[in-house]
Amino acid sequence: MPSIGEIVRNSQIWKSVFRHPAPLDRRNRIVVMLTNFFLHLHPVSVKKQGIALSYTWCMGGVTFFLFLVETVTGVLLMFYYRPTLEWAYADILALRDVASLGILRELHRWAAHAMVITVWLHMYRVFLTGSYKPPREFNWVIGVVLLLLTLLLSFTGYLLPWDQLAIWAITVGSNMARATPLLGYEGPFQAVLNVGGVDMITQGSDARFGLLGARFVGEETLNRFYVLHCVAIPLAAALLIAIHFWRVRKDGGISAPL
Repeated sequence: MPSIGEIVRNSQIWKSVFRHPAPLDRRNRIVVMLTNFFLHLHPVSVKKQGIALSYTWCMGGVTFFLFLVETVTGVLLMFYYRPTLEWAYADILALRDVASLGILRELHRWAAHAMVITVWLHMYRVFLTGSYKPPREFNWVIGVVLLLLTLLLSFTGYLLPWDQLAIWAITVGSNMARATPLLGYEGPFQAVLNVGGVDMITQGSDARFGLLGARFVGEETLNRFYVLHCVAIPLAAALLIAIHFWRVRKDGGISAPL
């Protein structure tokens, strides 16, 4: 009499989802990897020394795990948080003292700090091992962009508690945007964009204004940072992470020690 597992694996529903049996041999493993949308992002096989913990530090995998933690906890936090001047700070206090005993927000907060650290360590490991060299230079650029997006996620999320520390930190940070080359009101080469004596870049149209949505940190800034932090930047990061994983496979898997 067939077991329950055999009955399930021989059912039409199972076969419609998994078109091939378990990848026990290399030939079948290749077929499984190439015909599965999620698995095809990864290489069919990797060198054993290339995945040694002493070589990779597992910082890339830890960073991706923390990104998933941030995504799950962030979505749950959105049920409690309202990005308005009236409720933002009060909702943060409620998340600290009432909702889930504060664990939910603390998970999100500390995972964010850890993610910044692991991204830097991952980039450092890739640099030390020369994994940015051909044919992996394109994936190195993708990694640098992901590093910048991680820092932007941290920067935009810093304002959402809407306390004095957050407001003044974003004020100081956004003032740096005034010195952006070409796009900053006080940046170098700003005069290059002047046409016919008309200032194309002003305090109301420079990089700082585009970042804040106003001349000063206010409700427009809070709404703008909320959308960037919860929608725009995470979607861009998720897309680049998928490309990053795919390029690892196309470039021959994880680089092995020389």
